[in-house]
Amino acid sequence: MKFHGITGNFAEANVEALVVAVFKGEKAAGNELKDLDKLTGGLVAEVMKAEEFKGDAGQTALLRFASKGAVTAGRLLLVGVGDKADYKPHSVAALAGTATRYLRKRSLKSFALLPRSEANASETAQNAVQGFITSQFELDKYKTKDKNSKTVDTLVVFVDGAKPAELKSGIVRGQAIGESINFTRDLANEPANILPPAEMAKRAQAMAKSVGLKCQILDEATMTRMGMGSLMSVSLGSAQPAKMIVLRYDPVKSTAKKGELLALVGKGITFDTGGISLKPGENMDAMKYDMSGGATVIGTMRAIALLKPTVPVIGVVAAVENMPDGAASRPSDVVTAMNGKTIEILNTDAEGRLVLADAVAYAEKQGATRIVDMATLTGAVIVALGDLNTGIMGNDQPLVDEIISLGKESGEGFWQLPLSAEYSKQIRSDIADIKNIGPRGKAGTIMGAVFIQEFVDKAKWAHLDIAGTAWADGVKPHQAKGPTGVAIRTLIKLVEKSQ
Repeated sequence: MKFHGITGNFAEANVEALVVAVFKGEKAAGNELKDLDKLTGGLVAEVMKAEEFKGDAGQTALLRFASKGAVTAGRLLLVGVGDKADYKPHSVAALAGTATRYLRKRSLKSFALLPRSEANASETAQNAVQGFITSQFELDKYKTKDKNSKTVDTLVVFVDGAKPAELKSGIVRGQAIGESINFTRDLANEPANILPPAEMAKRAQAMAKSVGLKCQILDEATMTRMGMGSLMSVSLGSAQPAKMIVLRYDPVKSTAKKGELLALVGKGITFDTGGISLKPGENMDAMKYDMSGGATVIGTMRAIALLKPTVPVIGVVAAVENMPDGAASRPSDVVTAMNGKTIEILNTDAEGRLVLADAVAYAEKQGATRIVDMATLTGAVIVALGDLNTGIMGNDQPLVDEIISLGKESGEGFWQLPLSAEYSKQIRSDIADIKNIGPRGKAGTIMGAVFIQEFVDKAKWAHLDIAGTAWADGVKPHQAKGPTGVAIRTLIKLVEKSQ
């Protein structure tokens, strides 16, 4: 893929198509549209007047230029971006993605984009490149025919009056983020027979080597020796050995306060049958995505290594398979976690919190002062929030508020659910310190969070339940169905704001 930034002569860009953002209800007589309308012989005004194109978000209209002499491109694509008041800097990614997917179907290989964003040039270019890259991800990796092999190869981003260095910086950032999101989506899309825990660890190692991260893989003997009885209890029923993936980013020169360390912790259940508490067979195939939290951590760490912030970050992924053989944990078993707490396992399908318990405790033992964990943890969060918002909870309100705010900047929604001592009382066990589920049918998402909270000592902590947002069930104008790479953009902002 090739990316270029230009600051003048948009209509003269050497591409196959020009693409322009159009606001809902806008008239062709205004601003940049006026000049483009002339070049199309009045076609822009005509489609708007006939209400064939209203500028609704994701709407498209392809026009031909009246005279090839005035422009190099043969076509003009209008892309609706909705109400101008709702057009945020992150909206440029959806704009670029929508244009890319539309033009790809028509076998076009290059286009120039006029985003019409009020954001700075670097941010505009970053979002455009990121959307261009992520829009071309597809689920058909293992198809031998009918594969969507068409790609758009070249994107030219136009920002009037921008400094070339700003555009170049944004392009570099957008490529790092976009490719890291697709790296995450590829992991989340892999079937469990191809991506068991050991393979997930192997790919993390290879990625770390390629971008300059430190990587350590803890095996089952090491985790057992360290007292990770909660995590290991989930792995007992599987022939695939569990792995803990530890990625470290250390800046050349740190600006972090002494002792400050952010940890990103992810649930990496490469397949979840539910264990002895077996899930229903219908739709169980979707459980290959139960490692999306871990994939998000790996993808975010990849982007961090490329973007080179000035603060250290550690990524911890508990990679485990949950299977129901004769050695598997049973409902009523009691296990001991790394921090010494005992857990009564009442449902082996509430396994994500069991692996995260030891993962967050390990992260804090490594010196983490702030921990953000992410997991496809509960079906309850899908019932509560659907696929539009990620559930967020935590023990530190400023950290939770910061993630929510940065999510809005990134175009990712987070909705806070409450935590309190009263909720924590509902996971007290009669025979152990705590149990891994709360009252049947009540506050399932919160019960998962208060369980994980039991394994955080002094660190500031936030929990992201991405069960509803990590996978898209349908195609969008700018995005294929399937894994979304949710939270990566927000987490990158969180890291960079810590500088």
